[in-house]
Amino acid sequence: MAFSRKDLLGMRDLEVDEIETILDTAESLKEINTRSIKKVPTLRGKTVVHLFYEPSTRTRTSFDIAAKRLSADTYSIATSTSSMVKGETFLDTIKNLEAMRPDVFIIRHSASGTPHRIAQRTTASVINAGDGMHEHPSQALLDMLTIRQHKGRLDGLTVLIVGDIAHSRVARSNIWGLTKMGARILVCGPPTLLPSHIEQFPVRVSLRLEPVIPLADVIMVLRLQKERQGQGLLPSLREYATYYGIDRQKLAQAKPDVLIMHPGPMNRGVEISPEVADGPHSVILDQVNNGVAVRMALLYLLMQRHESAV
Repeated sequence: MAFSRKDLLGMRDLEVDEIETILDTAESLKEINTRSIKKVPTLRGKTVVHLFYEPSTRTRTSFDIAAKRLSADTYSIATSTSSMVKGETFLDTIKNLEAMRPDVFIIRHSASGTPHRIAQRTTASVINAGDGMHEHPSQALLDMLTIRQHKGRLDGLTVLIVGDIAHSRVARSNIWGLTKMGARILVCGPPTLLPSHIEQFPVRVSLRLEPVIPLADVIMVLRLQKERQGQGLLPSLREYATYYGIDRQKLAQAKPDVLIMHPGPMNRGVEISPEVADGPHSVILDQVNNGVAVRMALLYLLMQRHESAV
């Protein structure tokens, strides 16, 4: 087993054999989700604490379902229900929770690097469920599992990531992870939504969709983060949809077996049209389904490491 880490904090730090171990483990655990009784005793007696300080539906729910299907006990804490509203620091919250002896903290936070700092201060395992504009590793892993299931491989594929690259932790994790696995990454978006240091990433950049759509085996559409559009980064949502939204007309230029992906939530009619999101090329719901399997695999592998260390 090529996985002995205490924490999962990002894709940039993982080795190829570790990624393969996670994907293979997720593939084997996926069968549990098809049973009439979707539960195994693998993590019975383990405690998983969800600390989500940003909104989440898919990630938080799938981590919760994943833990429960492995028979772990789970507890969720949000900002509005924590002692942080009374002035307690996040680190004090972690230290108090750690005194209750949980096994895993799953953390989503708006400040980049927060899971890394917590991982250095706790003996429990930490999983990064999204930190600021840094990384979202479990999303990249479920994306890679979905691509591998449909294409049979990752090596040699061309993946086009479209949209708000600058603010996307999903894009960063996928760039690092897919590149390690031998994929070629293209990114496309308006100049105002590209990182100022884009040349530091192992990607090819295009400001126009037309030249790169025919090259893609996979098109990964990112959510346009409307909450940031007050910064004047775009003239209008309509103009963005015209030039960068993936619709039927643009998709007609793609390969016949192209995959369409989206991490959710979707802004239908902005970055993706309904007929594309619900069309035959879309594997968006497969991504959601694979999210449970990948997160089961992460919990299992981290706890196996705990057991071998005892």
